[in-house]
Amino acid sequence: MSADVHSTAPAARPTMGLFERYLSLWVALCIVVGIALGHLVPGLFQAIAAAEVAQVNLPVAVLIWLMIVPMLLKIDLGALGQVREHWRGIGVTLFINWAVKPFSMALLGTLFIGHLFAPLLPQDQISSYIAGLILLAAAPCTAMVFVWSNLCEGEPHYTLSQVALNDLIMVFAFAPIVGLLLGVASITVPWGTLLLSVLLYIVIPVVAAQFWRRSLLAAGGEPALARVLGRIQPVSLLALLTTLVLLFGFQGEQILAQPLVIVLLAVPILIQVYFNAGLAYWLSRRFGVAWCVAAPAALIGASNFFELAVAAAISLFGLGSGAALATVVGVLVEVPVMLSVVRIVKATKPWYEGKAGA
Repeated sequence: MSADVHSTAPAARPTMGLFERYLSLWVALCIVVGIALGHLVPGLFQAIAAAEVAQVNLPVAVLIWLMIVPMLLKIDLGALGQVREHWRGIGVTLFINWAVKPFSMALLGTLFIGHLFAPLLPQDQISSYIAGLILLAAAPCTAMVFVWSNLCEGEPHYTLSQVALNDLIMVFAFAPIVGLLLGVASITVPWGTLLLSVLLYIVIPVVAAQFWRRSLLAAGGEPALARVLGRIQPVSLLALLTTLVLLFGFQGEQILAQPLVIVLLAVPILIQVYFNAGLAYWLSRRFGVAWCVAAPAALIGASNFFELAVAAAISLFGLGSGAALATVVGVLVEVPVMLSVVRIVKATKPWYEGKAGA
């Protein structure tokens, strides 16, 4: 796709809104509401689960689209032309996102969920939990990265070009990486469903969002795009919360029976976030990357596209699966853990720059 005339400068730097700042609280409320509704109106949830066509749950598919498309509307694939300006930082982040993070999560998931925590978990869901963790790590974050980059005073052109490149790679790499790692974890890969998920939740949304973005920019420039984003953002957030309520409505009995499951699933997620952020930060320093690029590189390397992970988990394993629950735990820990990474990279800026030339 060719760059449009507005692609040379990033949009106004985003701030963390009320929803994003308290995302973990909203997720906790969704847990309570979902579990309560699951017990009060089980027939409603059964009807929703039955609304499937070709293994795609239609209500959830609509909700996922309402979540993902507004996220992708913020991304300008025309920014791919700026990749060469920050090639060392781009290289570090690509290495972490696609050669380290999915594989480190598969290793951590197998170690902790498959072995160390196995006696404390439902035996019939262990492989599904591991699959959910793999799905969570297999796609780098898109929208929230702009918030994290802004909070750590990151270079906006680097962030925009890196996210655009990751979105493009995701179209081709998500299914093969997930299929490979699920196979290594001895989980049967439903390739037809996996490829359908990629088509529905990556390819079509990316193409649709780019056409919509370009039409808005052609009609009214950045102000028109900003107005539309402002209008649809509440819809996107409501869709996310509704999806979480549905997931916890199906997971209610399992969570009430073993509430420790959520805590145990969070352990490998937290370890892999700090490990990948630290590795990206250290490699950036080793290769002489400027701190304003290294800081967002660490955050992009560590964060996950949890909306896509939730969608893929539901498509592959179902609304009531351990995989879906594992991806939702990723949503639960997203904000506090990423804010802690922001604080760490900002606090270590003197160390990073003091020996950058040594």
